[in-house]
Amino acid sequence: MKVIICGAGQVGWQIARHLSNERNDVTVVDSDPDLVRRATDTLDVQGVAGYASYPNILDRAGARDADMIIAATHSDEVNMVTCQVAHSVFGINRKIARLRSQSYLDAIYSDLYRRDHMPIDVVISPEREVAAAALQRLHTTAAFDTERFMDGKAHLLGITIEEECPVVNTPLRQLTDLFSTLRAVVVGVRRDGTLFTPEAKDQLFVGDDCYVFAHVDDVPRTMEIFGKKLAKQERIILVGGGNVGLAVAAELEKRTHRVRTKIIEKNRKCAERAAEALERTIVLNGDGLDVALLTEAGVSRADAMLAVTDDDKTNMLAAVRAKTEGCPYAIALINDPTLVPMMGPLGIDAYINPRATTVSSILRHIRHGRVRSVYSIGDAEAEVIEAEVLSTSPLAGRKIGEIEFPEGVLVGAVRKGGEVIRPVSSTRIDEGDVIAIFSLAKDVPEVERLMQVSIDFF
Repeated sequence: MKVIICGAGQVGWQIARHLSNERNDVTVVDSDPDLVRRATDTLDVQGVAGYASYPNILDRAGARDADMIIAATHSDEVNMVTCQVAHSVFGINRKIARLRSQSYLDAIYSDLYRRDHMPIDVVISPEREVAAAALQRLHTTAAFDTERFMDGKAHLLGITIEEECPVVNTPLRQLTDLFSTLRAVVVGVRRDGTLFTPEAKDQLFVGDDCYVFAHVDDVPRTMEIFGKKLAKQERIILVGGGNVGLAVAAELEKRTHRVRTKIIEKNRKCAERAAEALERTIVLNGDGLDVALLTEAGVSRADAMLAVTDDDKTNMLAAVRAKTEGCPYAIALINDPTLVPMMGPLGIDAYINPRATTVSSILRHIRHGRVRSVYSIGDAEAEVIEAEVLSTSPLAGRKIGEIEFPEGVLVGAVRKGGEVIRPVSSTRIDEGDVIAIFSLAKDVPEVERLMQVSIDFF
Protein backbone atom coordinates (compact mmCIF):
# COMPACT_ATOMS: atom_id res chain seq x y z
CA MET A 1 0.00 0.00 0.00
CA LYS A 2 1.23 3.50 -0.81
CA VAL A 3 0.78 5.94 2.07
CA ILE A 4 1.61 9.62 2.46
CA ILE A 5 2.16 10.79 6.03
CA CYS A 6 2.00 14.56 6.51
CA GLY A 7 3.86 15.63 9.61
CA ALA A 8 7.16 14.08 10.74
CA GLY A 9 6.78 14.88 14.43
CA GLN A 10 6.45 12.23 17.12
CA VAL A 11 3.11 10.84 15.91
CA GLY A 12 3.94 10.96 12.20
CA TRP A 13 7.34 9.39 12.77
CA GLN A 14 5.86 6.51 14.76
CA ILE A 15 3.18 5.82 12.15
CA ALA A 16 5.85 5.89 9.43
CA ARG A 17 7.94 3.52 11.52
CA HIS A 18 5.08 1.03 11.83
CA LEU A 19 4.08 1.14 8.17
CA SER A 20 7.61 1.06 6.75
CA ASN A 21 8.54 -1.90 8.96
CA GLU A 22 5.62 -3.74 7.39
CA ARG A 23 6.95 -3.16 3.86
CA ASN A 24 4.54 -0.44 2.78
CA ASP A 25 5.55 2.33 0.38
CA VAL A 26 5.69 5.34 2.74
CA THR A 27 6.45 8.97 1.98
CA VAL A 28 6.81 11.52 4.78
CA VAL A 29 6.05 15.21 4.18
CA ASP A 30 7.00 18.03 6.56
CA SER A 31 7.85 21.72 6.27
CA ASP A 32 10.90 21.15 8.50
CA PRO A 33 13.74 19.62 6.40
CA ASP A 34 15.49 18.38 9.56
CA LEU A 35 12.47 16.28 10.56
CA VAL A 36 12.21 14.88 7.05
CA ARG A 37 15.92 14.03 7.12
CA ARG A 38 15.54 12.29 10.47
CA ALA A 39 12.75 10.12 9.04
CA THR A 40 14.62 9.20 5.87
CA ASP A 41 17.87 8.53 7.76
CA THR A 42 16.30 6.24 10.37
CA LEU A 43 13.39 4.64 8.48
CA ASP A 44 12.88 2.97 5.13
CA VAL A 45 10.77 5.85 3.82
CA GLN A 46 10.96 8.60 1.22
CA GLY A 47 10.78 12.24 2.27
CA VAL A 48 9.57 15.52 0.81
CA ALA A 49 10.23 18.88 2.48
CA GLY A 50 7.42 21.37 2.05
CA TYR A 51 3.91 22.34 3.12
CA ALA A 52 1.62 19.30 2.97
CA SER A 53 -1.38 21.36 1.87
CA TYR A 54 0.34 22.52 -1.33
CA PRO A 55 -0.76 20.47 -4.38
CA ASN A 56 2.72 20.52 -5.91
CA ILE A 57 4.22 19.12 -2.70
CA LEU A 58 1.66 16.31 -2.56
CA ASP A 59 2.31 15.63 -6.24
CA ARG A 60 6.02 15.23 -5.49
CA ALA A 61 5.09 12.87 -2.66
CA GLY A 62 3.26 10.62 -5.11
CA ALA A 63 -0.34 11.60 -4.39
CA ARG A 64 -1.51 10.64 -7.89
CA ASP A 65 -1.34 6.94 -7.08
CA ALA A 66 -1.46 6.98 -3.26
CA ASP A 67 -3.94 4.73 -1.43
CA MET A 68 -4.10 6.72 1.79
CA ILE A 69 -3.05 10.03 3.30
CA ILE A 70 -2.60 10.67 7.02
CA ALA A 71 -2.55 14.37 7.95
CA ALA A 72 -0.88 14.63 11.36
CA THR A 73 0.84 18.01 11.30
CA HIS A 74 0.60 20.37 14.29
CA SER A 75 -1.90 22.59 12.43
CA ASP A 76 -5.59 21.65 12.23
CA GLU A 77 -6.04 23.94 9.26
CA VAL A 78 -3.17 22.37 7.34
CA ASN A 79 -4.52 18.89 8.09
CA MET A 80 -8.02 19.77 6.85
CA VAL A 81 -6.82 21.53 3.69
CA THR A 82 -4.45 18.64 2.99
CA CYS A 83 -7.34 16.18 3.06
CA GLN A 84 -9.41 18.49 0.85
CA VAL A 85 -6.61 18.76 -1.74
CA ALA A 86 -5.95 15.03 -1.55
CA HIS A 87 -9.62 14.40 -2.32
CA SER A 88 -10.36 17.11 -4.87
CA VAL A 89 -7.10 17.20 -6.82
CA PHE A 90 -5.72 13.68 -6.51
CA GLY A 91 -8.72 11.51 -5.67
CA ILE A 92 -7.04 9.76 -2.73
CA ASN A 93 -9.69 7.47 -1.35
CA ARG A 94 -8.73 7.18 2.32
CA LYS A 95 -8.03 10.33 4.34
CA ILE A 96 -7.25 10.56 8.06
CA ALA A 97 -6.77 13.87 9.88
CA ARG A 98 -5.64 14.73 13.40
CA LEU A 99 -7.62 17.68 14.78
CA ARG A 100 -7.15 19.40 18.13
CA SER A 101 -9.44 22.44 18.15
CA GLN A 102 -12.63 21.84 20.08
CA SER A 103 -14.49 24.19 17.75
CA TYR A 104 -13.67 22.04 14.72
CA LEU A 105 -14.51 18.86 16.61
CA ASP A 106 -17.87 20.22 17.76
CA ALA A 107 -18.75 21.05 14.15
CA ILE A 108 -17.52 17.75 12.76
CA TYR A 109 -19.42 15.67 15.31
CA SER A 110 -22.61 17.66 14.80
CA ASP A 111 -25.11 17.98 11.96
CA LEU A 112 -23.12 20.94 10.63
CA TYR A 113 -20.60 18.55 9.18
CA ARG A 114 -21.10 16.95 5.78
CA ARG A 115 -18.50 14.66 4.28
CA ASP A 116 -18.89 16.19 0.82
CA HIS A 117 -17.96 19.59 2.29
CA MET A 118 -14.87 18.38 4.16
CA PRO A 119 -13.85 14.94 2.88
CA ILE A 120 -12.16 13.41 5.93
CA ASP A 121 -12.88 9.73 6.47
CA VAL A 122 -11.50 9.51 10.01
CA VAL A 123 -10.92 12.31 12.51
CA ILE A 124 -8.46 11.64 15.32
CA SER A 125 -8.71 13.90 18.37
CA PRO A 126 -5.65 13.51 20.64
CA GLU A 127 -7.44 15.25 23.49
CA ARG A 128 -10.42 12.89 23.32
CA GLU A 129 -8.12 9.88 23.11
CA VAL A 130 -6.09 11.08 26.11
CA ALA A 131 -9.23 11.83 28.13
CA ALA A 132 -10.51 8.32 27.45
CA ALA A 133 -7.14 6.88 28.53
CA ALA A 134 -7.22 8.98 31.71
CA LEU A 135 -10.66 7.69 32.64
CA GLN A 136 -9.47 4.12 32.12
CA ARG A 137 -6.50 4.76 34.42
CA LEU A 138 -8.85 6.12 37.08
CA HIS A 139 -11.05 3.02 36.71
CA THR A 140 -8.12 0.72 37.56
CA THR A 141 -5.91 2.83 39.76
CA ALA A 142 -3.56 0.05 40.85
CA ALA A 143 -2.42 -0.49 37.25
CA PHE A 144 0.11 1.74 35.49
CA ASP A 145 -1.46 0.96 32.11
CA THR A 146 -4.84 -0.35 31.05
CA GLU A 147 -6.82 -0.84 27.87
CA ARG A 148 -10.13 -2.54 27.06
CA PHE A 149 -10.65 -5.18 24.41
CA MET A 150 -13.48 -7.37 23.13
CA ASP A 151 -16.15 -4.76 23.74
CA GLY A 152 -14.94 -4.24 27.28
CA LYS A 153 -15.08 -7.92 28.26
CA ALA A 154 -11.29 -8.25 28.47
CA HIS A 155 -8.79 -5.81 29.97
CA LEU A 156 -5.06 -5.44 29.45
CA LEU A 157 -3.52 -4.45 32.78
CA GLY A 158 -0.03 -3.07 33.38
CA ILE A 159 1.01 -4.14 36.89
CA THR A 160 4.24 -3.37 38.75
CA ILE A 161 5.40 -6.29 40.90
CA GLU A 162 6.15 -5.18 44.45
CA GLU A 163 7.32 -6.88 47.65
CA GLU A 164 3.79 -7.65 48.83
CA CYS A 165 2.89 -9.51 45.60
CA PRO A 166 1.80 -13.05 46.68
CA VAL A 167 3.02 -14.67 43.44
CA VAL A 168 6.51 -13.13 43.29
CA ASN A 169 9.22 -15.69 42.40
CA THR A 170 6.52 -18.15 41.31
CA PRO A 171 6.83 -19.85 37.87
CA LEU A 172 3.96 -18.73 35.64
CA ARG A 173 2.91 -22.32 34.97
CA GLN A 174 2.11 -22.68 38.67
CA LEU A 175 -0.30 -19.75 38.53
CA THR A 176 -2.59 -21.87 36.37
CA ASP A 177 -2.50 -24.66 38.96
CA LEU A 178 -2.96 -22.32 41.92
CA PHE A 179 -5.79 -20.30 40.35
CA SER A 180 -7.41 -22.73 37.90
CA THR A 181 -10.57 -20.66 37.45
CA LEU A 182 -8.82 -17.33 36.97
CA ARG A 183 -9.28 -16.01 33.44
CA ALA A 184 -5.98 -14.13 33.24
CA VAL A 185 -2.75 -14.51 31.23
CA VAL A 186 0.63 -12.79 31.67
CA VAL A 187 1.58 -11.80 28.11
CA GLY A 188 4.49 -9.39 28.59
CA VAL A 189 7.16 -8.52 31.14
CA ARG A 190 9.51 -5.53 31.21
CA ARG A 191 12.62 -6.24 33.26
CA ASP A 192 15.59 -3.88 33.51
CA GLY A 193 14.16 -1.83 30.65
CA THR A 194 13.68 -4.78 28.27
CA LEU A 195 10.22 -5.98 27.22
CA PHE A 196 9.77 -9.70 26.46
CA THR A 197 7.05 -12.35 26.26
CA PRO A 198 7.46 -14.80 29.14
CA GLU A 199 7.57 -18.58 28.98
CA ALA A 200 5.77 -20.93 31.37
CA LYS A 201 8.95 -21.51 33.38
CA ASP A 202 9.62 -17.79 33.88
CA GLN A 203 9.07 -16.12 37.25
CA LEU A 204 8.01 -12.60 38.18
CA PHE A 205 10.47 -10.63 40.29
CA VAL A 206 10.10 -7.51 42.41
CA GLY A 207 10.44 -4.47 40.13
CA ASP A 208 9.08 -6.18 37.03
CA ASP A 209 6.37 -4.44 35.02
CA CYS A 210 4.05 -7.08 33.65
CA TYR A 211 1.16 -6.94 31.21
CA VAL A 212 -1.79 -9.18 32.03
CA PHE A 213 -4.90 -9.98 30.01
CA ALA A 214 -7.90 -10.56 32.30
CA HIS A 215 -11.61 -11.15 31.88
CA VAL A 216 -13.47 -8.04 33.04
CA ASP A 217 -15.19 -10.02 35.83
CA ASP A 218 -11.82 -11.29 37.06
CA VAL A 219 -10.02 -7.92 37.11
CA PRO A 220 -10.51 -7.36 40.90
CA ARG A 221 -9.32 -10.88 41.70
CA THR A 222 -6.37 -10.56 39.30
CA MET A 223 -5.28 -7.32 40.93
CA GLU A 224 -5.57 -8.93 44.38
CA ILE A 225 -3.48 -11.93 43.32
CA PHE A 226 -0.79 -9.56 42.10
CA GLY A 227 -0.85 -7.69 45.41
CA LYS A 228 -2.95 -4.70 44.35
CA LYS A 229 -6.10 -3.21 45.83
CA LEU A 230 -8.84 -1.51 43.81
CA ALA A 231 -9.97 1.63 45.62
CA LYS A 232 -13.20 3.45 44.87
CA GLN A 233 -12.63 6.87 43.32
CA GLU A 234 -14.93 9.42 44.98
CA ARG A 235 -12.67 12.49 45.30
CA ILE A 236 -10.52 13.45 42.31
CA ILE A 237 -8.32 16.49 41.69
CA LEU A 238 -7.37 17.51 38.17
CA VAL A 239 -4.39 19.81 37.60
CA GLY A 240 -5.03 21.36 34.20
CA GLY A 241 -8.37 22.65 32.94
CA GLY A 242 -7.68 22.56 29.20
CA ASN A 243 -9.43 20.30 26.71
CA VAL A 244 -8.25 17.09 28.36
CA GLY A 245 -9.09 18.13 31.92
CA LEU A 246 -12.43 19.51 30.80
CA ALA A 247 -13.32 16.28 28.98
CA VAL A 248 -12.37 14.13 31.97
CA ALA A 249 -14.35 16.30 34.42
CA ALA A 250 -17.41 16.32 32.14
CA GLU A 251 -17.34 12.52 31.93
CA LEU A 252 -16.95 12.17 35.70
CA GLU A 253 -20.03 14.37 36.17
CA LYS A 254 -22.04 11.88 34.10
CA ARG A 255 -21.25 8.92 36.33
CA THR A 256 -24.09 7.45 38.30
CA HIS A 257 -22.16 7.36 41.59
CA ARG A 258 -21.24 10.82 42.83
CA VAL A 259 -17.64 11.83 42.14
CA ARG A 260 -16.42 15.03 43.78
CA THR A 261 -14.08 16.63 41.27
CA LYS A 262 -11.94 19.74 41.57
CA ILE A 263 -9.88 21.38 38.83
CA ILE A 264 -6.83 23.55 39.40
CA GLU A 265 -6.08 25.71 36.35
CA LYS A 266 -3.36 28.37 36.19
CA ASN A 267 -4.74 30.30 33.20
CA ARG A 268 -7.67 32.48 34.26
CA LYS A 269 -9.50 32.32 30.93
CA CYS A 270 -9.24 28.53 30.82
CA ALA A 271 -10.45 28.35 34.41
CA GLU A 272 -13.46 30.55 33.62
CA ARG A 273 -14.29 28.46 30.55
CA ALA A 274 -14.15 25.25 32.62
CA ALA A 275 -16.32 26.77 35.35
CA GLU A 276 -18.95 27.77 32.79
CA ALA A 277 -18.95 24.38 31.05
CA LEU A 278 -19.16 22.23 34.18
CA GLU A 279 -22.02 21.99 36.66
CA ARG A 280 -20.81 20.16 39.78
CA THR A 281 -17.05 20.50 39.42
CA ILE A 282 -15.25 23.08 41.56
CA VAL A 283 -12.69 25.10 39.56
CA LEU A 284 -9.78 26.81 41.33
CA ASN A 285 -7.67 29.39 39.52
CA GLY A 286 -4.03 28.99 40.50
CA ASP A 287 -0.80 27.01 40.24
CA GLY A 288 -1.11 23.24 40.69
CA LEU A 289 2.36 23.23 42.29
CA ASP A 290 1.24 25.61 45.06
CA VAL A 291 1.06 23.61 48.30
CA ALA A 292 -1.45 26.04 49.83
CA LEU A 293 -3.77 25.64 46.83
CA LEU A 294 -3.43 21.85 46.86
CA THR A 295 -4.28 21.92 50.55
CA GLU A 296 -7.32 24.10 49.84
CA ALA A 297 -8.40 21.57 47.18
CA GLY A 298 -8.13 18.80 49.79
CA VAL A 299 -5.33 16.83 48.14
CA SER A 300 -4.63 14.83 51.32
CA ARG A 301 -8.24 13.56 51.30
CA ALA A 302 -8.40 12.93 47.55
CA ASP A 303 -8.51 9.41 46.18
CA ALA A 304 -6.56 10.35 43.05
CA MET A 305 -4.85 13.28 41.36
CA LEU A 306 -4.52 13.61 37.59
CA ALA A 307 -2.04 16.14 36.15
CA VAL A 308 -2.92 16.95 32.52
CA THR A 309 -1.37 20.32 31.72
CA ASP A 310 0.52 20.83 28.45
CA ASP A 311 3.88 20.77 30.26
CA ASP A 312 5.45 17.41 31.16
CA LYS A 313 7.62 18.74 33.97
CA THR A 314 4.68 20.53 35.58
CA ASN A 315 2.67 17.31 35.44
CA MET A 316 5.48 15.29 37.01
CA LEU A 317 6.13 17.81 39.78
CA ALA A 318 2.41 18.20 40.50
CA ALA A 319 2.07 14.42 40.80
CA VAL A 320 5.10 14.22 43.13
CA ARG A 321 3.81 17.08 45.26
CA ALA A 322 0.36 15.51 45.51
CA LYS A 323 1.91 12.24 46.67
CA THR A 324 4.04 14.14 49.20
CA GLU A 325 0.93 15.82 50.58
CA GLY A 326 -0.80 12.48 51.12
CA CYS A 327 -2.67 11.69 47.91
CA PRO A 328 -2.53 7.88 47.47
CA TYR A 329 -2.62 7.81 43.66
CA ALA A 330 -1.20 10.19 41.08
CA ILE A 331 -1.27 10.09 37.27
CA ALA A 332 0.85 12.32 35.02
CA LEU A 333 0.41 13.16 31.35
CA ILE A 334 3.83 12.67 29.72
CA ASN A 335 4.56 13.55 26.09
CA ASP A 336 8.30 12.86 26.20
CA PRO A 337 8.87 9.07 26.41
CA THR A 338 12.42 9.60 27.71
CA LEU A 339 10.89 10.87 30.97
CA VAL A 340 8.90 7.67 31.56
CA PRO A 341 11.74 5.80 33.35
CA MET A 342 11.64 8.54 36.00
CA MET A 343 8.07 7.70 36.99
CA GLY A 344 9.04 4.86 39.32
CA PRO A 345 11.85 6.63 41.21
CA LEU A 346 9.61 9.68 41.65
CA GLY A 347 6.79 7.58 43.06
CA ILE A 348 4.28 8.48 40.33
CA ASP A 349 1.75 5.66 40.04
CA ALA A 350 0.80 5.87 36.36
CA TYR A 351 1.30 7.93 33.25
CA ILE A 352 -0.52 8.64 30.00
CA ASN A 353 1.42 8.95 26.76
CA PRO A 354 -0.58 11.05 24.26
CA ARG A 355 1.62 9.93 21.43
CA ALA A 356 0.95 6.25 22.15
CA THR A 357 -2.81 6.77 22.42
CA THR A 358 -2.90 8.77 19.16
CA VAL A 359 -0.70 6.27 17.33
CA SER A 360 -2.88 3.40 18.56
CA SER A 361 -6.03 5.21 17.41
CA ILE A 362 -4.62 5.86 13.93
CA LEU A 363 -3.37 2.28 13.60
CA ARG A 364 -6.82 1.06 14.58
CA HIS A 365 -8.29 2.91 11.61
CA ILE A 366 -5.77 1.83 8.99
CA ARG A 367 -5.65 -1.87 9.70
CA HIS A 368 -7.37 -3.93 7.03
CA GLY A 369 -9.65 -6.95 7.21
CA ARG A 370 -11.26 -7.90 10.51
CA VAL A 371 -8.97 -6.03 12.89
CA ARG A 372 -11.10 -4.51 15.62
CA SER A 373 -8.51 -2.79 17.81
CA VAL A 374 -4.79 -2.02 18.00
CA TYR A 375 -2.96 -0.79 21.11
CA SER A 376 0.65 0.35 21.12
CA ILE A 377 2.74 -0.64 24.17
CA GLY A 378 5.42 1.65 25.57
CA ASP A 379 7.56 3.46 23.02
CA ALA A 380 6.14 1.36 20.14
CA GLU A 381 7.88 -1.69 21.67
CA ALA A 382 4.90 -3.97 21.15
CA GLU A 383 1.31 -4.06 19.93
CA VAL A 384 -1.85 -5.75 21.06
CA ILE A 385 -3.97 -6.62 18.03
CA GLU A 386 -7.58 -7.74 18.35
CA ALA A 387 -9.06 -9.31 15.23
CA GLU A 388 -11.68 -11.71 13.98
CA VAL A 389 -10.30 -14.95 12.54
CA LEU A 390 -11.06 -15.36 8.84
CA SER A 391 -11.65 -18.69 7.13
CA THR A 392 -8.47 -18.09 5.10
CA SER A 393 -6.32 -17.55 8.18
CA PRO A 394 -3.67 -20.20 8.96
CA LEU A 395 -5.01 -20.05 12.54
CA ALA A 396 -8.52 -21.29 11.66
CA GLY A 397 -9.25 -24.85 12.74
CA ARG A 398 -6.01 -25.27 14.73
CA LYS A 399 -5.21 -25.53 18.41
CA ILE A 400 -3.05 -22.78 19.91
CA GLY A 401 -0.36 -25.30 20.85
CA GLU A 402 -0.09 -26.39 17.20
CA ILE A 403 0.43 -22.88 15.82
CA GLU A 404 4.02 -21.78 15.26
CA PHE A 405 3.83 -18.29 16.74
CA PRO A 406 7.03 -16.21 16.78
CA GLU A 407 8.92 -16.11 20.08
CA GLY A 408 7.64 -12.60 20.85
CA VAL A 409 3.94 -13.44 20.50
CA LEU A 410 1.34 -14.67 22.99
CA VAL A 411 -2.45 -15.01 22.75
CA GLY A 412 -4.06 -13.06 25.58
CA ALA A 413 -7.77 -13.79 25.14
CA VAL A 414 -10.20 -15.59 22.84
CA ARG A 415 -13.86 -14.82 22.36
CA LYS A 416 -16.14 -17.56 21.08
CA GLY A 417 -19.60 -16.24 20.43
CA GLY A 418 -20.34 -14.02 23.41
CA GLU A 419 -17.95 -15.73 25.81
CA VAL A 420 -14.38 -14.61 26.50
CA ILE A 421 -12.14 -17.48 27.59
CA ARG A 422 -8.57 -17.85 28.82
CA PRO A 423 -6.49 -19.36 26.02
CA VAL A 424 -4.54 -22.56 26.69
CA SER A 425 -2.55 -24.78 24.34
CA SER A 426 -5.60 -27.01 23.70
CA THR A 427 -7.89 -24.08 22.78
CA ARG A 428 -9.06 -24.47 19.18
CA ILE A 429 -9.24 -21.30 17.10
CA ASP A 430 -12.20 -21.35 14.72
CA GLU A 431 -13.43 -19.07 11.97
CA GLY A 432 -15.35 -16.16 13.48
CA ASP A 433 -13.53 -16.27 16.81
CA VAL A 434 -12.06 -12.99 18.04
CA ILE A 435 -8.53 -13.19 19.41
CA ALA A 436 -6.30 -10.66 21.15
CA ILE A 437 -2.59 -11.12 20.52
CA PHE A 438 0.34 -9.48 22.30
CA SER A 439 3.26 -9.10 19.88
CA LEU A 440 6.66 -7.50 20.12
CA ALA A 441 7.11 -4.94 17.34
CA LYS A 442 9.48 -7.11 15.30
CA ASP A 443 6.92 -9.91 15.09
CA VAL A 444 3.87 -7.84 14.05
CA PRO A 445 4.28 -8.60 10.30
CA GLU A 446 4.22 -12.35 11.01
CA VAL A 447 1.13 -11.94 13.24
CA GLU A 448 -0.63 -10.13 10.40
CA ARG A 449 0.31 -12.93 8.01
CA LEU A 450 -1.10 -15.54 10.38
CA MET A 451 -4.29 -13.55 10.86
CA GLN A 452 -4.57 -12.66 7.17
CA VAL A 453 -4.89 -8.97 8.09
CA SER A 454 -2.17 -7.16 6.21
CA ILE A 455 -2.06 -3.39 6.49
CA ASP A 456 -3.83 -2.76 3.24
CA PHE A 457 -6.25 -0.31 1.75
CA PHE A 458 -9.82 -0.55 3.07
